[in-house]
Amino acid sequence: MSLPAWHGNTTRGGAGHAGARGTLSGALRSRWSSWRMSRDLHLTKHNDSASGNERKRRVLSGVQPTGRLHLGNYLGAIQQWARYQYDFDCWFCVVDMHAITVPHDPRHLADETLSTAAMYLACGIDPSHCHIFVQSQVPAHAELAWMLNCITPMGWLEKMTQYKDKKQRLGDDAPVYLGLFAYPVLMAADILLYRAECVPVGEDQRQHLELARDIARSFNYTFCRKRKPHKLPSVFREPEALILPEGAGVSRVMSLTDGTSKMSKSAASDVSRINLLDDADTIRNKIRRCKTDAERELRFDDPARPECNNLLHIYRAITGNRPKADIERELAELNPSGWAGFKERLAEALVSFLSPIQQRYHEVRQDALYLEQILAQGQQAANAVASETLRAAKEAMGFALPSDQHRVFGLGIEIQERATSSTTSVAKPSVSSAMAREDPAD
Repeated sequence: MSLPAWHGNTTRGGAGHAGARGTLSGALRSRWSSWRMSRDLHLTKHNDSASGNERKRRVLSGVQPTGRLHLGNYLGAIQQWARYQYDFDCWFCVVDMHAITVPHDPRHLADETLSTAAMYLACGIDPSHCHIFVQSQVPAHAELAWMLNCITPMGWLEKMTQYKDKKQRLGDDAPVYLGLFAYPVLMAADILLYRAECVPVGEDQRQHLELARDIARSFNYTFCRKRKPHKLPSVFREPEALILPEGAGVSRVMSLTDGTSKMSKSAASDVSRINLLDDADTIRNKIRRCKTDAERELRFDDPARPECNNLLHIYRAITGNRPKADIERELAELNPSGWAGFKERLAEALVSFLSPIQQRYHEVRQDALYLEQILAQGQQAANAVASETLRAAKEAMGFALPSDQHRVFGLGIEIQERATSSTTSVAKPSVSSAMAREDPAD
């Protein structure tokens, strides 16, 4: 199994490093075991007896390796993945192909990709319970995206609000490339390749999931159910949204400078977010400077006070999701210090909460070979599943498949495998001069 080519020496360690989990140093392996046992990130315990031998429903999700992951990425997504991995068949990718839909620095993309994967592990994603891989290392993503681009009406994409928002953030003078316009189709390909039944989404991504469902439905109808003379089984599964249960955490973390805007890696001001790797002094400074309001009473779910509501929900999420009434009583004791006392308490809670994640992240990054091999394992598993779905989609669309590939669904055509040795010569078919002059685009 070949390793990712991000580092020069992929043969370090010899036979003793053949197993990905076996590459951990003794100290790191011991700490890794204690991390799993402690579950200090408030993860849900897995109940083996409840699952029995039933097939788990498949979940797929991913994060772009642009900028540094922040508290919103963790509380709104990765923390939930760590819970899902014990009850679902989970596939988590670093979606680096989405990162190039806007101008990017090629000098940093590979390192940011590895950093994102390492942060998955640091946040509790366990490769013994799920698959972690890099999107661009599975060629089927790009190939299926092109096939789906060819059958997706432009009108569907023009309705995507995320495209409009990102275009606006780039500015009127900035060029807008096809990749930004069509990236929802790539997202659909990411999901449909693995026939995922569930996709964790926030409100801002629901439209993209609906697009994936529309594309799957359109493809299955056009190329499978309408197929003559023989109908085919559907190639794609229509995915469903996996919604965060009530009270399980924060589904959407807002900006520290604007309680009506989502915390974002692309926001111009770094003060607007708590990055997962921010040091203690930086966290304290950001919380001191974060936007609040003139009222001294601290209470949840007041729509007229978005900043107060955001900070209270963050505090609740990182201190064990206690009942809101208990937190309000606790904070009422801070008067007359009010906001100042709460900000100090919130900052220290954040420092304490992020410290073990940061420690684990640095441990993983220091063992580069281990990280590479985890990604190589994920790549191998992802390629196996994605290539089967891609082959079925190609067959349904009518592509000529290599003769040594079994037809997945069968079109009433008998395909016989021909065993040939590596030295067997294959006669080149004659091509008429008229055919040779034809434009291949026709």
